Amino acid sequence: MCFHFKQTKTENSFRSHKLEGKILTGIYNGFAHPKVSCITENDPHKISNFSWGLIPEWSKTEDIKKYTLNARIETINEKPSFKNAKRCIIFSDGFYEWKWLDPKGRKKQKYLVEYPDSELFGFAGLYDQWVNKETGEILESCSIVTTDAEGIMKEVHNSKLRMPVTLNIDSMSNWLNSQAVEFFSDFDATPIE
Repeated sequence: MCFHFKQTKTENSFRSHKLEGKILTGIYNGFAHPKVSCITENDPHKISNFSWGLIPEWSKTEDIKKYTLNARIETINEKPSFKNAKRCIIFSDGFYEWKWLDPKGRKKQKYLVEYPDSELFGFAGLYDQWVNKETGEILESCSIVTTDAEGIMKEVHNSKLRMPVTLNIDSMSNWLNSQAVEFFSDFDATPIE
């Protein structure tokens, strides 16, 4: 699954598509539920910053976010946490996965997975808005959509055989408009210490 990624590029455009706002940069661990930058189906020209770990609008508490960092594309229309969520695209320029070097995963090799030339790309995502009933605070949160591993990801993420749904500029509007997408799977994977 995708629980660690980086967004280190500061440009706020994909080719000629200018975006309003500033992209957050950092190396993110999903279990810390950081703010990440994205665009949404409702406002695809404005950068929003959502907490990673989707909290559905119906949830009584925000505790569910530790289980919703990722959303399996095969079940997003069935799972209660995701079926009413809206679509977004989360910015990234690389993500991290660990290859198991033994059958039980006691020894692992960390990999940085990037588009060729470290190009900026987007994860297909889902988002929702949740209101804390006690404080009235509104929290916007998101999940990264995952799919079966393809290409080099079958070798790198050899324990779960999953990968994030990654989108280039040509497939982003299709994702936001709930149309079929072709996702990118021709990554460069570099072992890192």
